[in-house]
Amino acid sequence: GSAREKAVLFYQSCMDTQQIESQGIQPLKGLLSQVGVWNITGIGKAKDFNETLQTLMGRYNTFPFFSVHIGPSPSDPNTNIIQIDHPEFEIPPESKFKEKKNYLEVTYQRLKQGKNSWHLLGEPQDVPPGSFSLILSFISNLQQVITPLQERQQREMLFYRTTIRELQEKAPAIDWLLCLQATFHPVPLNLSQPVAVHDMDYLQGMSRLIEQWQKQRILHIYMMICLIGNLSPALDSRFQDARQELSRSLHGKIGSRMIPEDRWRMCLSETSFFFEPVLGQMIVQEIFPQQNKKLAEQMFSEIRDALYSRLYQVEWMDEKTRVEAKVLISRLQVEIGYPAHILQTDKVNLEYQNLEVNQETFLLNIVACLKTLRENSYQRLLQHHSQDNWKISPWYIHSYYSLGQHMVVFPAGMFRSPFFDPEFPSAVNFGAMGVFMAHELLHAFYNYVLPGGCPTCNRSALQQAIDCLVKQYESYSMFGFKTNGTFTLLENTADNGGLAIAYQAYKNWLKKHRREKDLPKIGLTHDQLFY
Repeated sequence: GSAREKAVLFYQSCMDTQQIESQGIQPLKGLLSQVGVWNITGIGKAKDFNETLQTLMGRYNTFPFFSVHIGPSPSDPNTNIIQIDHPEFEIPPESKFKEKKNYLEVTYQRLKQGKNSWHLLGEPQDVPPGSFSLILSFISNLQQVITPLQERQQREMLFYRTTIRELQEKAPAIDWLLCLQATFHPVPLNLSQPVAVHDMDYLQGMSRLIEQWQKQRILHIYMMICLIGNLSPALDSRFQDARQELSRSLHGKIGSRMIPEDRWRMCLSETSFFFEPVLGQMIVQEIFPQQNKKLAEQMFSEIRDALYSRLYQVEWMDEKTRVEAKVLISRLQVEIGYPAHILQTDKVNLEYQNLEVNQETFLLNIVACLKTLRENSYQRLLQHHSQDNWKISPWYIHSYYSLGQHMVVFPAGMFRSPFFDPEFPSAVNFGAMGVFMAHELLHAFYNYVLPGGCPTCNRSALQQAIDCLVKQYESYSMFGFKTNGTFTLLENTADNGGLAIAYQAYKNWLKKHRREKDLPKIGLTHDQLFY
């Protein structure tokens, strides 16, 4: 079937709660038997540590000890590179725990009070008593070797470029080549493959901890707990209740990701995660027809022209900088609505041609989709970083400027009421969507307001303008706290400048189109509607 048909089947299997409840833990048995012994399977034997880790990473997109993803290289935004960092832990770190002296004991007692996947599945066989507290101790040890973000920034450790060979030497407990080959199959990798590490100190500390704990089955049990946690959204309601109870036990409340929601919302979220281009195409065709896209592009063109004119009114800019600024904007990549490939149905179908989806078992559909997602996304490792690869989906209500790609993105989700509608007066469209456009456009100039960012500018006049804006925002307070005008300077500059540029663009638009619609019974002028 087509990618759209498979997406619909996937959604329907998620919505079939009667089938999910009747199956219980049965679909999970076969999966657990592939990674080790648990009471419910009754078969198999414990696997080698790295063999188990390979299975989790390659088949189930589960990364217990570190995270792995593909992203553009800071030195060359057009080139993708494997990036490795510490994982996100569900258990809060000791640094955020008020009762620090009793951290492990109190956390252990909290976990024992709640029902969780551990109780649902039964404790693993052949492990010493108190293994659960040992797992908690191991997680705490892992958290303690994470290097704080600020320290990594100061030591310039945020992007350490290395190779798999060097990584193997520095963190030898992991068979990096085999694990990464499993993760990125069928992409060919060797020991010379470049990788980027965001916290090398953590990986080295993690490796030492794994070597210390390797003789016990604690590592194996921990990996299976991570797998079950990763797959639990596809299991019956007992597992959903357990995850909510776990969040209550650890945090004293239900975490934002654990708040019960309508089933259709959860299923839509899962479907959009695995079938983003399919849903993107469906939504774009529904809410963003070509005439809307054309009007949005015309508005942006008017915004850009207003910015060009505005450059000649900036007192701190010299002529050389104005010319450079115009060139900078002329080279800007502008993406409005959706990436081009979204509407290429044949290409989208090709991405999902090997995916088999059935309506009977939601868990197996999740596993099949994880495999397809991995194969499709990791093929990008062989390709240049495309500007079609947005950071957000077409339905998002969020625009952004990418410094590395020198690109602004305005997804289709923004071009709806109350921000935009072809039937709205132009004052409303420019006063809402136009301000967003101008705001993102001005982020291209953020370097100018930083120290040393504009050496030929009138620094005295620029600093005076900066000080004025900082002082203005520091006169505001929210919930009893004063605004830090220096910290919010770049956003404040884009907000104020964006408003002025959008207003000028609106006035220019009126001169060309002359006729302006009114909103009856509101009693506001067009300028008032804009603001």
